[in-house]
Amino acid sequence: MTAAATNNQRPIAGSVVAITGGTGSFGSTMARSLLERNVERIHIFSRDEAKQDDMRRRLNDERVRFFLGDVRDESSIVPAMRGVDYVFHAAALKQVPSCEFFPQQAVLTNVNGSHNVIRAASNAGVRSLVCLSTDKAVYPVNAMGMSKALMEKTAQAFARNFSESGMAVSVTRYGNVMYSRGSVIPLFVRQLQDGKPLTLTEPSMTRFLMSLGDSVDLVDHAFTNAAPGDLFIKKAPASTVETLARAVASLFGIDDPDIRVIGIRHGEKMHETLLSREEIVKASDEGEYFRVPLDARSLQYELYFDEGETAISRSEDYTSANTYQLNIEETKELLMRLPEVRQLVGER
Repeated sequence: MTAAATNNQRPIAGSVVAITGGTGSFGSTMARSLLERNVERIHIFSRDEAKQDDMRRRLNDERVRFFLGDVRDESSIVPAMRGVDYVFHAAALKQVPSCEFFPQQAVLTNVNGSHNVIRAASNAGVRSLVCLSTDKAVYPVNAMGMSKALMEKTAQAFARNFSESGMAVSVTRYGNVMYSRGSVIPLFVRQLQDGKPLTLTEPSMTRFLMSLGDSVDLVDHAFTNAAPGDLFIKKAPASTVETLARAVASLFGIDDPDIRVIGIRHGEKMHETLLSREEIVKASDEGEYFRVPLDARSLQYELYFDEGETAISRSEDYTSANTYQLNIEETKELLMRLPEVRQLVGER
């Protein structure tokens, strides 16, 4: 029986769900979605007591329980996993420049911490765990991406080595989430409100554009459909950074904004990649999503002296440069789907 079949037999209503990094942008959005779907209980695990208190007051729902701890400390994770059916692992160090200056900290949280979460969840009898990754894990050029790539390998290694555990571990990978922590859009809004120039690292740089709702949909898709070790990617449009900046400005009534180019920051890429060409050859197209199944081959290397991979990809990577490119009007339409932007435009 596949993990997807097992999950579909027991809907999320009435289940107990844990979210690591649960006070972040994704965790807050996912928690609201889960409450609307009548889960029995949500365990929010994070290390920031102030954000926990704020979230507790904001949600005001007795079904939400808070656990203070750090994924680096496995003993602090254990209480949050007791009685849990499903886990969404979102805790991570995500800022590219910070990880460039402190790469060892990225490893401790993103790699070791993920290993701790997976192990604690398995020991607690969790049925399904979805790990959240990033486009920066593909052909990584920065410490954050490298640590996330190792997080993916850690999750897939568990799926490969401990298939008898009964826990389906899967991975989702997505690009920039608009108006989340670290998004450039709130910066553009503040600069426009303060009458300052819009600062762009490189105008021709491209980025996938997704909403928090899209990221929740992607994780839900993995939760419902994943077999152990699966990797899921949601298809998304993209735009140049300049198009995004001009679209934000236009929504605020400024059609010719003052733009200042400041240069690419530490570890930044010109374009995002969500699927490598090596992954594309193995991927199945599921409409709005790509699924890449686990490479479940063993360590019997001697087999590959005589037999190796028969399929070699001659296609391109799936990147923010070759996906559908939004123009300014299309980007404005996408931005207006965000409640934060609608509120700001309405207040203008």
